Amino acid sequence: MLQQALSAAKAAAHQAGEVVLSYYKSRYVVQSKGVDNPVTEADLAANRVLHETLMAAIPDAGWLSEESPDNAARLRQDHLWIVDPLDGTKEFIQGIDEFVIAIALVVKRQVAVAVTYNPVRREMFFACRGEGAFCNDRPIHVTSTPHLPGAVVLASRSETGRGEWERFRDILTIRPMGSVAYKLAQVAQGACDVTFSLVPKSEWDLCAGTLLVAEAGGRVTDLQGAPLKFNQPNPLYQGVLATNGRLHEQVLRLTQASEG
Repeated sequence: MLQQALSAAKAAAHQAGEVVLSYYKSRYVVQSKGVDNPVTEADLAANRVLHETLMAAIPDAGWLSEESPDNAARLRQDHLWIVDPLDGTKEFIQGIDEFVIAIALVVKRQVAVAVTYNPVRREMFFACRGEGAFCNDRPIHVTSTPHLPGAVVLASRSETGRGEWERFRDILTIRPMGSVAYKLAQVAQGACDVTFSLVPKSEWDLCAGTLLVAEAGGRVTDLQGAPLKFNQPNPLYQGVLATNGRLHEQVLRLTQASEG
């Protein structure tokens, strides 16, 4: 069943990616859902495609998406699709190719299937629980960096621009990047050692990437070091930390000290 779900998720991601690309670097309507939270026609069109295709694959599944009204009925369902139809909307608007379609299937509150797709770079990251993580059918693995000084961390592009990462520059090598889901995929494929956010993130930002990192040998937790759980009544986490595993406790201490 999980392999069928994975095939459906990959096909849906590719289809939604083509829809997103049809808007990329063209004219489209941009609206606002709040401060620093834009939504475009591309987000909404991709959401419609994902909902139609994924719900056809598993009709009795629940649905949680950034661009759909939430429905508490999902809490009673064993299977739940959690999606972000366009993570990295600000980068999409700016013409920066750091945005992805993120899809996860949660079974009894555990992530079982994950797909993260960058349609510009044609990168299809995917994982099934217990079967490893891949990018375009190539196995991927986290780094083996054991020590924090100089470790490469992917930081929020907007937070970096506001100077919020200056406090970490003495110990970490900071590289700005858009899309939380894409940053998690980068940790999984060993393109960096760490990513974290000290500001709230939603389940749809984190769900697919959590499985990718875990299946690639890394670790994802909240800022207290607890594993993430999905299909919660409130889908908001106060922060997230993803590492290659070896660095996890060191980064936890660093982030907690910075907040103290």
